[in-house]
Amino acid sequence: MPRVLALLALAAAPLAAALPDAARRDGWAVGAQAWVFNRYTAFEAVARAKDAGAELIELYPGQPLRPGSSSKVHHRMPVADREALLAECRRLGVRPVSYGVVDAADLAEVREILAFAKSMGMELVATESAGIVADWETGAREFDLKVAFHHHPGSLARPDYRVWHPLYLLGIVESRDRRLGVCADSGHWCASGIDPVQALRVLRGRVLSVHLKDKAAMGPAEVVTVGKGVLDVRGFLAELRAGGFDGPVIVEHENDWQDNRPQVAEAIRVVRASPR
Repeated sequence: MPRVLALLALAAAPLAAALPDAARRDGWAVGAQAWVFNRYTAFEAVARAKDAGAELIELYPGQPLRPGSSSKVHHRMPVADREALLAECRRLGVRPVSYGVVDAADLAEVREILAFAKSMGMELVATESAGIVADWETGAREFDLKVAFHHHPGSLARPDYRVWHPLYLLGIVESRDRRLGVCADSGHWCASGIDPVQALRVLRGRVLSVHLKDKAAMGPAEVVTVGKGVLDVRGFLAELRAGGFDGPVIVEHENDWQDNRPQVAEAIRVVRASPR
């Protein structure tokens, strides 16, 4: 069976894409990005996320699957490897909630990616491939999954890179299916010199997921523990609530690479302690 047809068959399996109440604690659905643990395999990343108190994880393409294996996490990974990763997630009680940040070339690859996410029981896919937004909209409707457009740091000095600005992101999604929205990255907005709280206000109602991190200063600066830098964490979470946000908050502590579990755990604690 061709790969696309096999993935479509898997996508038809009865795996709910919506976050259940069990995935929430104190009103928040909080997890970690596997990229935070990129010095380790995906199996090890799931265990480290669990150690940090996460019950959700966002997988990313390219991470080695497990010690002693040449396989990698990817939307084209063999079904047996996918099932093994799901089994490990279930064993540890960590749910794969999303996949990204992943690029797509065309509608065919969009369908492959969304079929993979559906087969893993995920809620959404994060991407920066905004140039094919119509293809993502088609796929989101076909698979009934959310697509969140993610952004990295940018500036007016780089006119070729546009998705960093909240107004540009709003222009991408505001006239599209409600399954299309934004993955709001607090740290990358700080790096771009944009107030993350103001950015959320611009995008109110269209934020589907969050990458939560803090920075030591606005502009290029190192990542610090959430609450120890320039991010107005209380205001950021309050604005998410005001905007009716109900998606996953994915912690990204992109520092202290050998063991950043304490920093991830603190970020999770701060979110869960915020009134919902």
